[in-house]
Amino acid sequence: MALTGKKRTFADAVLAGLSNREAAIAAKYSAKTASAAGSRLVKDPDVAAYLAEQRKAQKKKARPSAKKADTPPPDRPAFDLAALVTYTDPKAFLKAAMNEPKLDMKQRIDAAKALMPFEHQRVGEGGKKEQRQAEAQKVASRFAAAPPPRLAAAGGKKV
Repeated sequence: MALTGKKRTFADAVLAGLSNREAAIAAKYSAKTASAAGSRLVKDPDVAAYLAEQRKAQKKKARPSAKKADTPPPDRPAFDLAALVTYTDPKAFLKAAMNEPKLDMKQRIDAAKALMPFEHQRVGEGGKKEQRQAEAQKVASRFAAAPPPRLAAAGGKKV
């Protein structure tokens, strides 16, 4: 199973040097159960594998290499998952998550699925008022409108 956003945030906080409890709080777990959640998350196979992979990558980066020192750093800044939490507009958040290549493909697809109702309306989808109006127009078109009543003057003559 892929790493969820909360689990990844927790793991990144642990890698940053926070304790398990502090990392769980940073990942938006309840402060009351943060210790238990942190302990449980560290033992999670996905989180443990991610932590091991990231620590291994950090060790490789820490080793000085003459060849790597000559290459310029990449132009693109590193992706910060915590920056996604700062979005106030869900549509902007989902677009950013969908277009982020560092996220897992499953997470990007889920973001695209969640974004669909914002971008495209389903065929036949509408509110109750729109449905009632459409039904009333269908019924009204079947029958001709009744003619207005004829007005007659007091002497019995038709106007």
